[in-house]
Amino acid sequence: MADVKWIKICTDIFDDEKMTLLDAMPEHDAIIVIWFKLLCMAGKQNNGGVFMLNDKIAYTDEMLATIFRRPINIVRLALSTFEQFGMIEIVNNAYIIPNWEKHQNIDKLEQLKEQNRLRVAKHREKQKLLSNSEECNITVMECNALDIDKNKNRIDYIDILDMYNDICKSLPKVKSLSESRKKAIKARSNTYTKEQFKEMFTKAEASGFLKGANNHNWSANFDWLMKDANFAKVLDGNYDNKTKEVITDEQIKRNVEANKFEQFIPSGLNF
Repeated sequence: MADVKWIKICTDIFDDEKMTLLDAMPEHDAIIVIWFKLLCMAGKQNNGGVFMLNDKIAYTDEMLATIFRRPINIVRLALSTFEQFGMIEIVNNAYIIPNWEKHQNIDKLEQLKEQNRLRVAKHREKQKLLSNSEECNITVMECNALDIDKNKNRIDYIDILDMYNDICKSLPKVKSLSESRKKAIKARSNTYTKEQFKEMFTKAEASGFLKGANNHNWSANFDWLMKDANFAKVLDGNYDNKTKEVITDEQIKRNVEANKFEQFIPSGLNF
């Protein structure tokens, strides 16, 4: 039978009348220690409170004195006192603690052991799953801002947000990383590289239209840019500023000279 790793002892054990009487005896310290040694031995043997070396040999007072490392006369005094107080009995020359299983509730102890074993096993399984899921050698907050695609490199969501905030200073700043934003970043990361993200943000910052120079006084934001169609159009240059033709001073001078020459040409003559 497996040994019990603990025994049940009430916190008010020293308020018991028998313990009070033991505490008043001349050798009270040694006697009380022997009593607790008996309790621990009974729990270790887990034999219903019967002290047996094996199926045929019961422990004698000499054997207990040797095991407890106490003088034989003290052990005999303690055993005799315990028997008088009804704390132990001698049945077929074997020392027995009466009602051991009733007071110790062995079934309950075994149940607690099993519950503890299951709890430890569940905790270990949980730790194993956590260690195998996402290996992040950074803080918990940073780990939450990361994702690992089995077919691609690690996605650093915070890095993308920082890139947007650093480049698109004219657009509304992003202050939080929501699940919808993580989803959008992950979707775009499946198509575009990090350099393309940077290029798109740079084009958005340079675009007057996206910064509000339009008839609706509207400006783009991070969520708008992360939409698939919008990301592609910005990257393709659809929102780039339209370049106006610049007329130089030399061109103006040539135009003026041409107008003067036309004034001296008689009507009806063609060159």
